[in-house]
Amino acid sequence: MNDERTITAIRNRNEAAINEVITKYSKLLWSVAGAVLNNMGSTQDVEECVADTFIYLWEHPEKYNSQRGKLKTWLSIIARTQAVNRCREIAKQNIIPLEESDFVDQLGIVDTFLEAETRRALLAAVNALGEPDREILIRRYYYDQKPKEIALALDMSVKQVDNRLYQTKLKLRELLSN
Repeated sequence: MNDERTITAIRNRNEAAINEVITKYSKLLWSVAGAVLNNMGSTQDVEECVADTFIYLWEHPEKYNSQRGKLKTWLSIIARTQAVNRCREIAKQNIIPLEESDFVDQLGIVDTFLEAETRRALLAAVNALGEPDREILIRRYYYDQKPKEIALALDMSVKQVDNRLYQTKLKLRELLSN
């Protein structure tokens, strides 16, 4: 079956057509979602993203446009989007209070010893940062994620992540030196 006939069959609620798509593209979508969720999500998260992709196709077959590309490509984009959204959910659930000393010790903004007042000022400054700067800083210096991983999780370029890290560290240094 070609893509247009498959979509037409799915629009007509032909379960055999959706089952054929699931059989044909499950491995591909599993690898797409798995690559995004690597080191962050579980097998269940990947499975959910793939299942959600097929549910989206079943519920919205009219959104596929054969003029813009193949069904395989469209499903891969949906699976990637599902996985990126799942990464964001996981990151929100894994936010650790900034009062933990490990985070402050790893920032490298001040020397090895931070006085209690300086520590409070630093925590207040980090908490005052807007998103995504705060999340980027925490991912980099608390979770020890590489800029490439952060960029993938936040759907940004590595250059944007590096620039935001640089600007955020300058801002924190300036705030702490006053």
